[in-house]
Amino acid sequence: MRGTGRIIKGVGGFYYAANGKGDICTLKAQGKLRRGQQKPLVGDWIEFEPGKGKEDGWILKLLPRKNALIRPPVANLDALVITLSASSPQADLLLCDRLIVFARKNEIKPIIAINKMDECPDHPNAIVNDYAHTEVKVFSVSAKTGEGLDALKNALRGMTFAFAGQSGVGKSSLINALYGETQETGDISEKISRGKNTTRYCRLIPLESGGAALDTPGFSLLELELMEPEKLADYYPEFSTRGKTCRFSPCLHVSEPDCAVKEKLRNGEISHGRYDRYVMLLNELKERWNRRYD
Repeated sequence: MRGTGRIIKGVGGFYYAANGKGDICTLKAQGKLRRGQQKPLVGDWIEFEPGKGKEDGWILKLLPRKNALIRPPVANLDALVITLSASSPQADLLLCDRLIVFARKNEIKPIIAINKMDECPDHPNAIVNDYAHTEVKVFSVSAKTGEGLDALKNALRGMTFAFAGQSGVGKSSLINALYGETQETGDISEKISRGKNTTRYCRLIPLESGGAALDTPGFSLLELELMEPEKLADYYPEFSTRGKTCRFSPCLHVSEPDCAVKEKLRNGEISHGRYDRYVMLLNELKERWNRRYD
């Protein structure tokens, strides 16, 4: 009998889907999906035919996606929790800005969580001020003491989300502090053991409170997706100039005269730190754009 479910893990050509009743089904992708170059991803909603007895079932159809990412290979992500540290390691705000642009470009809600508040409670003020006009919610939390976790948990309720950020900021500790130990069930472990290898994989953890957490070996984002440099400012909501216009269109908001964004910067409506990092990312994009055919 056909059913619908969501892929929570994929290893070695096998996919494991939760059907909403607590059952985990082991599936393979039908040939027509492979021929159509439709690769199932963790997070995909699917129609499937469950297997009979010890036989594996089949993925029949991928349902429409909200988004699909290449690295990590996941689909239908609602929110990205960009995790920073109040102590060590020092917050990499350039990486944070890259991730914010990445999230907005893929219709994912960016959220900032500043962890380890118990180690340096006064440090986050500068970070909070830096993002005051960005429409990104900032949560000051501690996985160790529980500070701020209820507010963060409420903000994520019902969403499919992932934690991203530098190594050592406490992403795994935050997931465990929010939702308890997230070890895979024995049922899934037993099924996956037949194809187990040293490669780590993404998995989706359905949560009792609604939504799901993505556990991934790393949300690596070393550079932005290539785009026309003048498009970068579209992902900085504080650069919005409603009622005002720049003299030139398009405007990169760097050296052009009569630039409305530069006026907002002078008036304190845009963080100087955010603006300086914008220029760094813009120069990086310009260089890559100019050699895109090399």
